[in-house]
Amino acid sequence: MSEYKKTALVLGAGGFIGSHMVKRLRKEGYWVRGVDLKYPEFSDTEANEFVQGDLRDVDFVRRVIQYKGEQGNFYNSVPYRCILPFDEIYQFAADMGGAGFVFTGENDADIMQNSVTINLNVLEQQRLLNETFDGEKKDWTECNRPKLDQPTRIFYSSSACMYPEYNQLDPDNPNCREDSAYPAAPDSEYGWEKLFSERLYLAYNRNHGIPVRVARYHNIFGPQGTWHGGREKAPAAICRKVAYAAENDTIEVWGDGTQTRSFLLVDECVEATYRLMQSDFMGPVNIGSEEMVSINQLVDIAAKVANKTIEKNHIDGPLGVRGRNSDNTLIREKLGWDYSITLEEGIRKTYNWIMGEIIKDQFPVDGDKDVTGKKYLAYGNCNK
Repeated sequence: MSEYKKTALVLGAGGFIGSHMVKRLRKEGYWVRGVDLKYPEFSDTEANEFVQGDLRDVDFVRRVIQYKGEQGNFYNSVPYRCILPFDEIYQFAADMGGAGFVFTGENDADIMQNSVTINLNVLEQQRLLNETFDGEKKDWTECNRPKLDQPTRIFYSSSACMYPEYNQLDPDNPNCREDSAYPAAPDSEYGWEKLFSERLYLAYNRNHGIPVRVARYHNIFGPQGTWHGGREKAPAAICRKVAYAAENDTIEVWGDGTQTRSFLLVDECVEATYRLMQSDFMGPVNIGSEEMVSINQLVDIAAKVANKTIEKNHIDGPLGVRGRNSDNTLIREKLGWDYSITLEEGIRKTYNWIMGEIIKDQFPVDGDKDVTGKKYLAYGNCNK
């Protein structure tokens, strides 16, 4: 008898949300295989097995979706009759980044090609694996593996970027209800790709019986996420700028700062995602916070957390839509879930973590010994 509750395959497990999802599933008693091009950047993986590989490679996907038992692994050969599908697949793998990466237009073709290729590979290879199991009689007792009662359930992480631009022109009153998605008119190719992929997953459900769950994420942030380099989201970028700033310094803010967003802490995101996967509700459904703030207000919150007075210098930059806020009516109705952590509390967690990363970068240590012998934080480049 297995010591594990279920098996799960987490695609994009080296990324921000995926690595947190792995931790949550392990706490729930799952056996987890994580897959990504890279390991998590800021922590060790908690997956039972982590496989590095490219999900754009169809042969790699065919092999990685096969579960070989707790004692087997991706690289070991086992009798084909002993291979099982996973109970659950969580698909987070995609080109990720904030407005500076997604909305410039310079990366559109790569974003669309990579995501669509990965999603097609995952769905089609799972369909073929399911058909193999449906069409064969296997000696399950010989492998000491029970036959699955239901096909593999697949979660797809869509984005609020798929909502039409015309409903997000007023920063004070955006409309992001799930039923407002059509007529479709996302403001970016990233949003169009997310919308297409949603429909792809739902089509495989209708035509091939693959159980799917689809969530539209709204600006997920928190510790252990990218915080510099150009692909960070707004909360991390602002926390970084404030952390580097001295008292009364000025930081750069893209646009006039009146554009609005809501932001959800990653811990709450994985909780809602897990609940959706355990439910009978397919979605699509929003997963986000309804605590909408302007970008100017977001800066003020970060400054408050840092106990600093910060001025703003508004400059040109990619902005996205004028307003966006999660509408949680449907998820409250279907799953009984709602966000519970305030934005200020989430920013405090994120700011403190980023400050710790900055200190580690400035003061490398040898074991437990500080090799610099210095205890100060360099100021003067608060727009790094």
